[in-house]
Amino acid sequence: MWQAPPAATAAPQEWLPPLDLPAPGPQNRLTVLLRILLLIPQFVVVWVLSVVTFFVAVVGWFGALVLGRLPGFAADYLSAYVPYETRVTSYLLLTHDRYPPFAFRTPDYPVRVELRPGELNRLAVLFRLILVIPAAVVQGLLLAGWWVVGWISWLVVLILGRMPQALFEATAAVLRYRMRYMAYLLMLTPAYPKRLFGDEPGSEPGGPVSATRPLVLGGAGRGLLVAFLLLGLLSGATSSITASVTDDDDEVKQVTGPLLPGPSAR
Repeated sequence: MWQAPPAATAAPQEWLPPLDLPAPGPQNRLTVLLRILLLIPQFVVVWVLSVVTFFVAVVGWFGALVLGRLPGFAADYLSAYVPYETRVTSYLLLTHDRYPPFAFRTPDYPVRVELRPGELNRLAVLFRLILVIPAAVVQGLLLAGWWVVGWISWLVVLILGRMPQALFEATAAVLRYRMRYMAYLLMLTPAYPKRLFGDEPGSEPGGPVSATRPLVLGGAGRGLLVAFLLLGLLSGATSSITASVTDDDDEVKQVTGPLLPGPSAR
């Protein structure tokens, strides 16, 4: 007797590193006013850690080509560096008001990143720096666009004493995409950065875990995210034109300078 074939099972959903942020709440206006100054010690620490990260990532790249995964020491260090850098960046971008601790392990800190280093495709590892270029461009445009209006965001948070929901959603999307970009670049995940515009409501099994898991953007949040991309693109184009004009002016001065009369011709 003929039997219908079994229904095809749905392919397992690709796991992407999540970012947990606290919901936007009241912030101390004094710490908002002095945010960049307060973070100077953290900037120094992040710079030192980033230098170490470069060498660990290079060794890890060779190890991943051979082993098909990051060596244990590289996975441990890089899995600590990405959350550390993300905590500092989240505080810098005004998403919350709790100063990031000078520590790798911070179980009580409200900003959390979950990473699961594992098996990697050796071919994707080999061409990692090429494959990551589109994601690098996107995250660069997002950050540039955010900083174009960063002083306005800073002023809004300073006056209101909190970050508006739409601005929080867009900023959280920028932070999460940047974190996923870094995790992919540093071979902490095989999953390419995606879902820039958020997750579907109810996509987190068992209910929401944090304000950004799942990260659901409203219309205003999506509009701000598009604005960041466009402003980043405009900022990059303006910088390129300005640099080109400056170079052309310098070249003209060098060529015509000796031909002009007066002291410069001597």
